[in-house]
Amino acid sequence: MRRSLIVLGCMSIAAPALAQSSLPSSSVHAVPPSRPLPPAARAQLAPTGTLRAAINYGNTVLVQRDPTGNEPRGVSPALARALAARLGVPLTIVPFDAAGRVTEANLASGGNAWDIAFLAVDPVRGEGIAFTAPYVVIEGIYAVPATSTIRSNEEVDRPGVRISVGRGSAYDLFLTRAIRQATLVRTDTSASAISDFAAGGIDVVAGVGQPIREFAATRADVRVLPGRFMVIEHAMAVPRGRDAALAALRDFVEEEKAFGFVARALAESNQPDAAVASPAR
Repeated sequence: MRRSLIVLGCMSIAAPALAQSSLPSSSVHAVPPSRPLPPAARAQLAPTGTLRAAINYGNTVLVQRDPTGNEPRGVSPALARALAARLGVPLTIVPFDAAGRVTEANLASGGNAWDIAFLAVDPVRGEGIAFTAPYVVIEGIYAVPATSTIRSNEEVDRPGVRISVGRGSAYDLFLTRAIRQATLVRTDTSASAISDFAAGGIDVVAGVGQPIREFAATRADVRVLPGRFMVIEHAMAVPRGRDAALAALRDFVEEEKAFGFVARALAESNQPDAAVASPAR
């Protein structure tokens, strides 16, 4: 399938509106900065004078579309707004519909498509991206038809089994390394991996825990396998070469975890299956 770069457009948010995000009045607030960001970090985080944040709408645990069409909701947009407010610059949301397209855009542009991103940590993505420690941990799980003879995660990897995955997702990258006998059937997005599985002819669908469980809850003919096949660590990221920005971003993530910002953002976006990552060592 031809590699394609799909950017859905940009949403600009003026700096004064950052503290008044689309979340309700009880919403999360950024931790007061403990120290000014170094000039080199500020220059690398917003080289155009605007913080450009790549947001993956394909991961509904971290990002949710506002039904009224306003700013996106969720922990990742909340962190982007908090960082822009700390920098004192406007925020532009650069939206994507799949994580793989975030990394493709970075490589295709030579590291100039966005300034920060929110992605699962994976060695394949390290080619052009540098990560902070994770801010959120979520599960990768499987679902199968209710009539399937597959009863455990360990039984998935066997000859003849076809697994639907979103191309370039964290679990696609992981399963590419881990699966030895089953066949991965890649679709454009995580959502289409579920819909292709629902259409029939595929034995297993892999994905992030909450959307898979929500899908299975609506279908009497679908069963979620117990446990998980992987832990997905989501971190903030910058294009490689922005070392000062990365150092500042690592401190920012640790502060937001320690002072409860990440936990509150997850709670307010109703994501009980996600957990705040442990402090960096």
